[in-house]
Amino acid sequence: MTRRRFARVAFLDLAAMTSPQIAEHAAGDGIIAIPIGSTEQHGPHLPLGTDRDVAVAVAQGLAELMPSVAVAPAVGYGSSGEHAGFPGTLSIGQEALELMLLELGRSAGETYRRQIFVNAHGGNAVPAVRAVRRLRAESRDVLLWMAMWDGDAHAGRAETSLQLAIQPGLVHEELAEAGNTTPVRELIDELRAGGVKAVSPNGVLGDPAGASAEEGDRLLQRLIDGLHTQVLAWDPPYGKLGI
Repeated sequence: MTRRRFARVAFLDLAAMTSPQIAEHAAGDGIIAIPIGSTEQHGPHLPLGTDRDVAVAVAQGLAELMPSVAVAPAVGYGSSGEHAGFPGTLSIGQEALELMLLELGRSAGETYRRQIFVNAHGGNAVPAVRAVRRLRAESRDVLLWMAMWDGDAHAGRAETSLQLAIQPGLVHEELAEAGNTTPVRELIDELRAGGVKAVSPNGVLGDPAGASAEEGDRLLQRLIDGLHTQVLAWDPPYGKLGI
C-alpha cells in the first residue's frame, strides 16, 4: 500500500463561519451539504470513522468546485446494527437516524433553500430515503446522494484506498488482512440473520490487498464528479435525481 493525502483547497466550512456570513451566503444561490457517515468497525486496519471521512471528503470536494456550497458538520452516527458485536460500533438505528435527518433538514431549511445529504454508509440508505421523502412532502428542496462503487463491500481495497487518500495516518497497513471475499449477494441471508460478525470474524468483506492512495484519489474524484454532475442536473424544486 502507498500513502498520499488527497489534496485540499479552500471550501466553505459552515461551522467556521459566523451567522451573518452564512446568512449572506444563503441569500443567493447557496446550498448546504450535510455529510452523513457512521461510527462502526472497519476491520482491524481502518478507523471507526471511515464512512464519515469519506462523506466529508466528497462534500468538501463538491464545495471546492462550487462556491455556492457550504459544508455542514458531519452526522457521525448512523444505522449500523449489522456491525453489532464489534467493539467501538455506535449505532443509533434507523428510526433515530430518520428523525435526526428530518429535523436537520427542517432546521437547515430555515437558512438554505436547497440542501444535500451526502451519505457514505449503505446502512443509512433506508432511513435517509424516508427522511428525504418526508422533507419533500413538506415542499423542501432536498437532494440525497449516496456513495457507491464497484468491488468489495466493506473495509476492503476500495475503502482502504479512500482512507489512504483522505487520512493516511489513520490506516494501520500492517494489520490489513482479507476477510470474507464471497460476493455480498451470496451472503445476504446470513448477513440479515447474524450481521457482519456471522460471516466475517475480522469485519472485512473483501480484501484490502493492493490498496493505494493513488487509487483512492481516483475513486474519490469519481465520487466528487458524480455528485457534482447530479447537483448541476438538479431539477428544482424537488431534486429529481436524489432518490
